[in-house]
Amino acid sequence: MNTDAISREFTRINANQPNNCVVAAATVNLRRILRCLDLCSSAFICGSLLLCLWHCVAPQGAIAADPRPELVSVRRIWDAAPHNAFTDLTRFDDRWFCAFREGKAHVSPDGALRVLTSANGEKWTSTALIKSTTGDLRDAKLTITPDKRLMLTAAKAFPEGESKSHQSLAWFSEDGKQWGEPAEIGDRDYWLWRTTWHKGTAHSIGYGCRKDNQWVRLYKSADGRQFDVIKDKLHDEGYPNETSLVFLPDDRCFCLLRRDGQPNTGLLGIAAPPYTDWQWKDLNKRIGGPHMIRLPAGRIVAAVRLMDAQVRTSLCWLNPEAGTLSEFLKLPSGGDTSYAGLVWHDEMLWVSYYSSHEGKTSIYLAKVRFE
Repeated sequence: MNTDAISREFTRINANQPNNCVVAAATVNLRRILRCLDLCSSAFICGSLLLCLWHCVAPQGAIAADPRPELVSVRRIWDAAPHNAFTDLTRFDDRWFCAFREGKAHVSPDGALRVLTSANGEKWTSTALIKSTTGDLRDAKLTITPDKRLMLTAAKAFPEGESKSHQSLAWFSEDGKQWGEPAEIGDRDYWLWRTTWHKGTAHSIGYGCRKDNQWVRLYKSADGRQFDVIKDKLHDEGYPNETSLVFLPDDRCFCLLRRDGQPNTGLLGIAAPPYTDWQWKDLNKRIGGPHMIRLPAGRIVAAVRLMDAQVRTSLCWLNPEAGTLSEFLKLPSGGDTSYAGLVWHDEMLWVSYYSSHEGKTSIYLAKVRFE
């Protein structure tokens, strides 16, 4: 019996399941069972056994242990400004890049975007500080374009009395040092929160920044500069705002959505191409600064600020079929905190975030391993 081939096929099937949390957890055990059965020469028996195993582990009611998280390390990587916050993280040209906002306070007119880089995640140096003389630059987000450039997005918050309140912006760089002039993206007073590329197309959800446009709309772009609306009023109940998108191998899209009105619980949205028809599930938790990543085994990890008992930045399992968000690891955090960047690298989850639990609002980097 070719156990390697069967194991690979099981993993392939697992990767394309709608909710493969249980299946992924059983993959390792399946490989062990197949090794024990390697002496079996009957293809019929082996095929029947594989089918039996599949039916045992695939149903949602099956019991499988969650991967056990281990906080490998966490360290402060930047605290130079009076207030350092709202992070994102990526890898580009075999280097780490972390971007965030610096300013005098959580909200202040001097907000600027700092970009750090590191070869190993230990020693960090600044490569850029992007400023504006006309507004507060907020919430840096990093992504990599299909033509292999860094793309940095943020929103400029204008002083009161201006004709518009916010304008989303994008910068591009080939080295993380030179960024050039920003391009205005999306519509005025819609904050394009985060850009996610999928099969050569950029997708972003913008939320209304005025009292008369408090809904979210979905955009797409071929070049990261010209964004067109796919779906206006994607959701309009409870003042929806910050979002994170994850695309699956079958092209479905998950959206993790924050709300701050009534109701104020987070939502999970699910849609298939062309992403104009969405189904929403209430996660029954109030969240802030949402971000998601799909791990290699198929599970989805969300990083959010939880505000139930003690405000904290936590990692949670997202179960799309059940519509649940389950906390599994509280990061060292508290007070003014959240807005994580997530990268899977070297069999670990790397998490940038900010927190004021040690006094000064600073930038932190955590590494998490799953067993």
